[in-house]
Amino acid sequence: MLALFEKLALAAGRRIVEIRDAGVTAELKPDSSPVTEADRAAERVILEGLRRSFPDIPCVAEEECAGGRAPGDLGDVFFLVDPLDGTREFVGGNDDFTVNIALIRNGAPELGVVFAPATRKMFSGRTGSAEETAVGPDFTIVSRHAIAVRCDYHPPLIVASRSHRTAETNAYISRFKDAEIVSVGSSLKFCLLASGKADLYPRFGRTMEWDTAAGDAVLRAAGGMTFTLDGNPLAYGKRNQAGDADFANPSFIARCLGAGAKTPMRRNVFTN
Repeated sequence: MLALFEKLALAAGRRIVEIRDAGVTAELKPDSSPVTEADRAAERVILEGLRRSFPDIPCVAEEECAGGRAPGDLGDVFFLVDPLDGTREFVGGNDDFTVNIALIRNGAPELGVVFAPATRKMFSGRTGSAEETAVGPDFTIVSRHAIAVRCDYHPPLIVASRSHRTAETNAYISRFKDAEIVSVGSSLKFCLLASGKADLYPRFGRTMEWDTAAGDAVLRAAGGMTFTLDGNPLAYGKRNQAGDADFANPSFIARCLGAGAKTPMRRNVFTN
């Protein structure tokens, strides 16, 4: 299944780049978030592949949900798909956008793939194993290596949203003296933690489950965890929430789970 996720993420990423090269026009959805033909085309590629191979597993996908097409009973196992996370970055000409595919089992992200088409880096995770993959110009895999979180680094490197920074986030960051801050878009924030290049990702304010599931799966596979502010692991498949929409996330903190070896701080967090 993870191999299929990678194949579909690469195909969707190729389509996104083709559309970007031809010129991007954005529209606004009812919630005022942007959407483009690249979002829709990438989602079609992914959902066709998932439903062909796993017809009995429900798919929860961002653009289908925006159009009022969410599955009924999710059961214990379902897919979460964000075909183009970071649409604002995509429209603005920034490279921090990703393709995200995850499998949820019993409320937890069990498998996940995050692919950044512009930089051709892919991150994959399954229980106990996380990898970073280099992708060639022809969108085929060139190489891969194992990744893992780092722990107990002082001062920490904290990643924060480029487009959704809040006062609460700034207040949390201020608790860490001399912390280094980097602003990154999309689910790449989880991947920086998973690959040992950052230490904390605080998110205060709304995200949706399709925004976080794949990156969270990679992080957990690499030895990290995403916690809600009450200290519980972030759960998936949330519906009928009092005062909030289906699949909306509460605020959370993503970080390493336990003690580990300290590693040198990298000023350029995007290099190995």
